[in-house]
Amino acid sequence: MSPFQTSLPETDRLSRRRTLQLAAGAGLLPLAAITSSPASAQIPVKPRSVAAVITVYFRGSHADVLLTKILEGWKHDGGPGPALKLESICIDQPQGSEFGLELLRKHNIPQFRTIEQALTVGGNSIPVDGVLSIGEHGSYPINEFEQQLYPRKRFFEEITDTFRKYDKVVPVFNDKHISTVWDDAKWMYDRALQLRVPFMAGSSLPVSYRTKPLELPLDSDIEAAVGIGYSGLDVYGFHALECFQTIVERRRGAEQGVRRVRCIEGPAVWKTVEDGWVDAEVMDAVYAAVPHSKSNIREDQGAKLFQFEYVDGFRGSLFMLPTAGLSGVAVRLKGQPTLATAFEERADPSYPHFAWLLKAIETMVHRGRPQWPVERTLLTGGILDRALRSRHAGGRMLETPELQIAYKPVAYPCAPLPDLLTPP
Repeated sequence: MSPFQTSLPETDRLSRRRTLQLAAGAGLLPLAAITSSPASAQIPVKPRSVAAVITVYFRGSHADVLLTKILEGWKHDGGPGPALKLESICIDQPQGSEFGLELLRKHNIPQFRTIEQALTVGGNSIPVDGVLSIGEHGSYPINEFEQQLYPRKRFFEEITDTFRKYDKVVPVFNDKHISTVWDDAKWMYDRALQLRVPFMAGSSLPVSYRTKPLELPLDSDIEAAVGIGYSGLDVYGFHALECFQTIVERRRGAEQGVRRVRCIEGPAVWKTVEDGWVDAEVMDAVYAAVPHSKSNIREDQGAKLFQFEYVDGFRGSLFMLPTAGLSGVAVRLKGQPTLATAFEERADPSYPHFAWLLKAIETMVHRGRPQWPVERTLLTGGILDRALRSRHAGGRMLETPELQIAYKPVAYPCAPLPDLLTPP
């Protein structure tokens, strides 16, 4: 079980106070009241307040597709939305955020210059019930490994420093990778663990629409799995890896982490397939499941391949393909035919797959606990970081004892299952 899902120790002053707060509030909310649409729930749900710490707020940004649903409803049309209230915001790069600033003025949401002021809403305590940290988009440097250095660690450090100063901890959602750089991500994870911060992170795609059902029971006998991603290695490689991990973590005995990682490109990619390291049948199945511009995956001359071996010996293979149009995963279960699906990214109405991610955030804020282990995101971000460093080193296999991260998976459903909100 994730450390962030355990009960808090009596000796932890911050945690004990938070436990009392949850018992008085979110801990007593009925399940149906949280997992039903506020527009149709029989039991009204009082919105819980959140502060947002973001990089930039333009139309179509991650801040827009998450926060605008709180302000303007699931369809961004003024209709019903989550049982959350945006109480305050801190924007790291206001320039370029004219769209968001106008929307914040419309809804009388105060903007603060510091993260501490946003979390305290300009006061002397933390009145909010949760924090959304959205460190995606904006003008930030890119390092030699082609990782964009968003200020996610800085955001989280200032958030948790504020928790310490005011002796109160509330749930925090961190959008996408915990951090693009492994050392920063591990620092953030350790800080959350130290302070017992209910901490959740990740991509919107694991809870998004799937072209075909692929919901495996826990302890499935998975013999082989292959994933596909597209676009930039850092920005979309994370999405593809988290989709892959969401599926393969349900194999029998998982999850114990990854022992080695590499990234190869050019002819070496298809040589690996010929040598049998990648299951060719499963590879062809996932390629058929995603939109693609070549008739055969082997015709993609720009392919990159992330290879990673898990502690239990299971092999992970993820192709990043210029010719693909979605992320996908295929698996072969013992004694069964290969199953494959693609993870859809719908633009209308208003990027609805982010509504499913926001639903999980809403539930975390109300219940006071993450809806899936943050260790999954720590592991997938670590695989990506090490893969990019391997590529920079010419495709050398990197031993990764630091990625031997054990956690217990949970069966969190994806859209559009009936026990979750269906955006109106």
